[in-house]
Amino acid sequence: MLNKNQIILPSFLRRCMNAYAIKAIIREAGGELSRVGRSRNWQLYANFEQINTIADQIEQSNQSSWLWVATLLRKQFKDLSHSALVIIAKKNPGITVNELLTKTDCTVAQARRVIDEIEWQ
Repeated sequence: MLNKNQIILPSFLRRCMNAYAIKAIIREAGGELSRVGRSRNWQLYANFEQINTIADQIEQSNQSSWLWVATLLRKQFKDLSHSALVIIAKKNPGITVNELLTKTDCTVAQARRVIDEIEWQ
């Protein structure tokens, strides 16, 4: 199973209109959202697949005030570790290099290395 990653969402409630709806999207995807102490900042705990699901749903919604969350989530996971790429590829047997590239935004060299490693195991 992929590790849950922590992402800080600064001034989450103040920047999002209809915050109850975006919280529901996060909960439905399996993410955990909690407030950091008494500050305005919130924390999101989710794995890579949950973050992709959340970002996709936010981008498909018609809420312009939520787009900063999707942008932040996508920016946080541009660079995945090799072990995370291997886990993602193992969950999708028969995944191609191009599919891995589009799903994770990794480099071609990283995708080929992961696919070769899985095929030789």
